[in-house]
Formats: sequence, C-alpha cells, structure tokens
Amino acid sequence: MIKLLPTKPLRLPRLRTYVPAPSDPKIFWFNSERDDIVNEVVRRIMERYQSDEDIELCLNDAAYNEIRRHEARTDEGAKNRLEYWRGIVRRLSRMSSEGRHETLRECATKMAYDVAGNFDPRVYKFASKAVPSLLTAVMNPSSVMKSLFDSGAKLDELVSAQGPIDKLRALQRKGTMVLTPTHSSNLDSIAVAWVLLRENLSPVVYGAGKNLFSNPLVSFFMHNLGAYRVDRRIKATLYKDVLKSYSSVMIERGYHSLFFPGGTRSRSGAIERRLKLGLAGSGVEAFSRNFSRGIRRPVWFVPATINYALVLEAETLIDDHLKEAGRHRYIIEDDEFSRVERWVSFFSRFRALESACIIRFGEPVDPFGNRVDEEGHSLSPDGRVVDAASYVTRRGQPVVDHARDAAYTRELGEIIANDYERETVIMPTQLLAHVIFRRMVRATPGLDLFSRLRHRGDIAIPAAELATELGDSRDRLLELERQGRVHVDALLRREHPERILERCLATWDGYHLRPVARPSSGSILAEDPNLLLYYSNRVRPFSLDIAGGVEADRAAARDISVMEVRA
Repeated sequence: MIKLLPTKPLRLPRLRTYVPAPSDPKIFWFNSERDDIVNEVVRRIMERYQSDEDIELCLNDAAYNEIRRHEARTDEGAKNRLEYWRGIVRRLSRMSSEGRHETLRECATKMAYDVAGNFDPRVYKFASKAVPSLLTAVMNPSSVMKSLFDSGAKLDELVSAQGPIDKLRALQRKGTMVLTPTHSSNLDSIAVAWVLLRENLSPVVYGAGKNLFSNPLVSFFMHNLGAYRVDRRIKATLYKDVLKSYSSVMIERGYHSLFFPGGTRSRSGAIERRLKLGLAGSGVEAFSRNFSRGIRRPVWFVPATINYALVLEAETLIDDHLKEAGRHRYIIEDDEFSRVERWVSFFSRFRALESACIIRFGEPVDPFGNRVDEEGHSLSPDGRVVDAASYVTRRGQPVVDHARDAAYTRELGEIIANDYERETVIMPTQLLAHVIFRRMVRATPGLDLFSRLRHRGDIAIPAAELATELGDSRDRLLELERQGRVHVDALLRREHPERILERCLATWDGYHLRPVARPSSGSILAEDPNLLLYYSNRVRPFSLDIAGGVEADRAAARDISVMEVRA
C-alpha cells in the first residue's frame, strides 16, 4: 500500500549558509534582493494608480472579487480574509486621500509578498544530485540502488533536449532569456528544470499555479528553486498588475525567466494557438524600461515545445475539455498529478519508452520578433543587423509606451505560436492515434465530433492495414520535416510500422484507466475515442499534408482539420 506524504512542511536540516560566488547564476543572488524587488513592484503599482478615483476603483474591484472568492470557502483563513476585505469596503467611502493610498500600498505589498518566490542554492545543489536518482527510482522501483548510480544516464535517455543549445549557452551570458514553452502537464516544469541543469543552462524563475504548492514534496522544491506563486483564482485587476510588474522587474534585473503563454495545460492536447500574452508583455516592457534608463541589456524570447509520448494527466484533461469545463476554470483540483498511484503507473510505462519526453528549443527572438545571431545581434528578415533599441525610441530617445509595447507583444505572440508548430516533435503515440482517429472519421461520415466519440470499441481496423497507413503517414511526415515544418521522433523515423504499432499499444496498455486501442482477432479496436482525439490533436495541423491520395482519407482529414479544437 502506498502511503501519502506527510502534510507538514519539509525543512532543510543543518545545511550550511551558502554565499554566492561571482560566477554563480544570477538567481543565486535572489534572496538578497527579494525585499528590494517587492518594494519596486509596490512602487510601480502606486505610480500606476495615482488619483483618488483610480485608487477607489482599484480597491473596489479587488474587494468585490476577493469577497466573492472567500465567501465560497469555509476554512478559517478565508473567514479572516473575508473580514479584511469587507472592512476595506466599509471604510473606503470615508477614507482620506492619504488613507486610500496607504490601503492600496498595504494590499499591493501583501499580494507582492504572496507572489514573490525564493531561491536556496543549497536546495539547488542538493536537487541537482538527488532528483535524478529519486525520479529514476520511481521509474524503476525494483532497482533502487542501481538507480543511484545510473540515474543521470537513464534520465538522459528518457528526457532529451534538441535545438540551438550551444547558442543559448552563449546568449545567457550576454542578456536575459525568457523561455516560453508549450504546456501539456504539471511535469513540464520538472522536465525543463532537469534539461536546463543537464545542458549547463541557467536555472530560471517561473510562475507556478498556487495549487501545486499543496503537495509537500513538490512545494518544497518549487518554493526553494525560483518558482513564484500564481493564484489563478484571484480575479482582481490589482493582483494581475502585481504579477506583471513582478515579472517585469525580474527580467529587468537579469533573471532568466520562464512562463507558459498558453496560461494553463492544453486540455485538448493540441498545440497552443490562443496565447495569453500578459507576462510576454512584461518582457517587452522590461526591455523598454531598461533602455529608457540607459541599461543596454538585451531580452530574448526562446519558444520551446515539450513533447510527450505519454501524458500523465491525459484522461482528466481531455474529459475536462470535452465537457467545456476548461473554458470556465484554470485549476483542476484533483487529477493524475495529485495521485501517487498514478505517478507509479505512469513512470512504469514511461521508462519503457525510448524517448518519453523531448524538449525542443526554438531559435531565440528579440521582443520585436527578430531572429538573433550567436552574438545576440537582432537580424532583419534579409539578415541585416538591426538595433533593437530603435523599436523603443521616439525622437531619438528611448521611452516606455504601453500602447506601443502591447502592439509589439501581439506580434510576438503570433511568432511564438508559429514557432510552436514548426518546433513540435511528433511522437509515435500521437501519429498512431491520428491514423486510428482518421479511420474512425472515415467510418462515421456525416456525424459531428461528439457523435463519433460515442463509438467505443465498435470500429475495428485490420492490423496490417493500420500498419501500412501508419507507415505511409510517417513517410509524408518525414517529408514535412525535410521542409522544416515539423520534427519527428527518432523511433518513429527509424522503426518498422508494425514495430511502432506494437510499442505504442504497449505504452498505452496498463497506464490509462481505459484502453486507448487494443488488438482483437487480427484487428485493432478503437476503444477510447476521447484519448485518441487527445493524442491525435497534436498532429491536427498536418492532417491534410499526411492524408495521401486516397479520397476517403483526404475527406476524413478535411473533417479533422476544421474541427473546433481549443487548447
């Protein structure tokens, strides 16, 4: 029987104080600057809301949203916070101008400290040695002692990195990098952290949903390794301003950062297209503010895709998507990530794969969408070096202009979304799911998506035919790779289609609570259309290109390509 972890906070026992060395990454100095960073965030909030009318509107908005949020809770802390905000509402109309300013300062300070992260170099050094062993032990619990010695090698096999990594190593010493990866699983930040460590790239600060801090072990590492808390339940405009200001200040000061422009995990499994650009805007603002103060520190955005052959929370995410609950909430309180037994089951399948997770970094771009060379120079589309500072200059002087920077941010968002598609690595399970789902669409002409999803286990595809279609689709996908439009996993590129089919079915079997697809009398039954849709959605942008010349397949691909899929 698996015992849950204790709920009391984990503490560092008798670790010596660490004094950062000049050669250490910038983040090693964070704790010494934390109070100053919070003070700067609050100063900017006070600068933003100056008139009594603006402050009153801001506080009313914050109080209204926080009262609604806390009224739905029953814990003691919620009662105290409810009384706090109700007290502000009662006093607000009688407050003097000075009182309103001080109340805003108090609220902003509380929010900023609640957001602000922490970084303990001792925990970082401990994690760099212990986490690979611990993860590998979970992946292979029957060989814990052996895991302590070959953990790095095993993780190297399971979690790989691709892209211009040498270039990123050089650029991280010349400016500030903002990683902007896709988001599929709560494992993403763990996978990225491991890859950054292994590839000798600097650790980053990143926003993490506050709900993730409820797991004592995960919370311990996240709290001490640069994560700042993002409470998506808070709707107050003031809180969003605090988050954006915090992110901007961190980037301005040279802290390499990470955020997920999708905002939350992709419920459908699709590549994100509708990006939430608030924190991306903080990177553009940070560049503008630095240059307006004469600080010529470049900021570069690095799109990245995180590609899994098996997704820990796939069942919960696709069910949430199909119920349209994902349109109304950001947080799933109880999914596979919170269940220890699903972790064990997941990793037992995960370790059977050749490349279970591939993180592919794209080419870095400046805040205005220009590609960047190895020296950090911004390049125009025709390859000429351009001065990025000219984008924030007015009459020869660099200035901060929020409307202008918002326009730049929208253009940057389009570039990142396009890079996501180009830097996606198609995994074997995704392509197989797409081919099976395409056959389901062929077999159910004229039906809508939800009618098709009701066909569970009653569509059979001869295994030999399926392997042939899989191989043909793989070959067309490889042609797209040669054109620079997508990337293909090494196993999918190399193995015979029948072997790919066999390995994918084995990967799905034993992890998902419902069989995704299963062999039966020489055929493959499409058992779980929901999960087939989830995995196949990653291939959706390329469905017409890999359909081939059979009209039935092309008609099915056309149906798939126009399906409304929200990430």
